[in-house]
Amino acid sequence: MKVGLRIDVDTFRGTRYGVPGLCRVLADHGIAGSFFFSVGPDNMGRHLWRLIRPGFLSKMIRTRAANLYGWDILLRGTFWPGPVIGRKLGPVIRSASDAGHEIGLHAWDHHQWQTKIDRMTGDVIRRTIEKGVALLRETIGLTPVGSAAPAWKCNDRVLLEKMKFPFTYNSDCRGRDIFYPLVRGKALPQPQIPATLPTYDEVIGRNNISDKTYNDYLISLLKPEGLNVLTIHAEAEGIICLEMFDRFLEKVRSIGGTLVPLGELLMDARDIGEAKMVPMEIPGREGWVSCQEEAA
Repeated sequence: MKVGLRIDVDTFRGTRYGVPGLCRVLADHGIAGSFFFSVGPDNMGRHLWRLIRPGFLSKMIRTRAANLYGWDILLRGTFWPGPVIGRKLGPVIRSASDAGHEIGLHAWDHHQWQTKIDRMTGDVIRRTIEKGVALLRETIGLTPVGSAAPAWKCNDRVLLEKMKFPFTYNSDCRGRDIFYPLVRGKALPQPQIPATLPTYDEVIGRNNISDKTYNDYLISLLKPEGLNVLTIHAEAEGIICLEMFDRFLEKVRSIGGTLVPLGELLMDARDIGEAKMVPMEIPGREGWVSCQEEAA
């Protein structure tokens, strides 16, 4: 049983501290994954205004956000311009590539994408992707293998603009199997590898799930005959939850599973189908996310 490992790196802190920790643990287990980097300005602290929304405030309390992410993440870019991550921490990003991990683009400005993608024109979307791809290529000497939309916020404009880049695959949605996305009735040739498993912040503190039971809960969701894609965050599993993630890797191995880069799942895929991507709400996450439409 293979489990695709998608590692989202959203922030300066996640890059600086989380990526080296994850690379060390993954090396200990002989595992490679897919790192998706945010490389532009870290303005994630600007999410604080969302505290006026009951759903977001509830999530912040449930996940103990200040302890989980650190105050430097929660305030980054709030009172002063956020640092350009790829410029400040290029050697860290390069170290993940040198260690044999797949490298993809998460975002130029994660906060901008997450909060404004509904209003961004095709030209703006293309330019922000261009900046991210260019800085990643400059940093690692390679074109990123794919991309993964921040917070799974993707629409048809995004899919059409991504066609202008040489991505082998994208991971922009939640779903059940690998598929070619349909836009205006036409299947696009860049396959989607959706996340199939919930993230730590979506389930912790809900339905009696705690740090002690989280790994067993994830294991219970794995499908031996189906697609399994886990998304972790450098800001969580790479720092405060690193030991818990280490134990998860041991548990997966104990049941005969192995974690692999998303590209390996694509190489194994047969009879890839087609599906639309539609906005939906999912438990534990505020706002909409892009999801693979259910088959009729």
